[in-house]
Amino acid sequence: MGAPQVVDSAQIMCTFGSAPSSLGVLPLARVMVEGRPAATVDDAVPLVNIRPFGTCLTLANPMVAAATSAAMGVLTPQPCIPATSRWLPGSPLTRVGGRNALTVASTCTCQWGGVIAVTQPGSVRTTS
Repeated sequence: MGAPQVVDSAQIMCTFGSAPSSLGVLPLARVMVEGRPAATVDDAVPLVNIRPFGTCLTLANPMVAAATSAAMGVLTPQPCIPATSRWLPGSPLTRVGGRNALTVASTCTCQWGGVIAVTQPGSVRTTS
């Protein structure tokens, strides 16, 4: 049995974010799962698919580093603006609109060092 299919509004979390977010999936592939667009490994566009996670907590983010420096070394979180890569690995067998389906085992990384994972897929149907 496969992993649950990830769909629009799935819950996601970044290791350096202060709050969870929801995945945005545009209905471009026209594949619906339980009435919501199915996600693919390419659904990783910052601010479109990957929405902000509250505030960013890592000094690798230049905005956080600058604010922390201005605060004499006291960590000063700044608004999260994701800078993400493609989701990996995706489903090896299930394709959505010609792309690998996104599964709960997939993660993507942020340029600032955070790892983004799916915490709730938004569906109960499974992929292989």
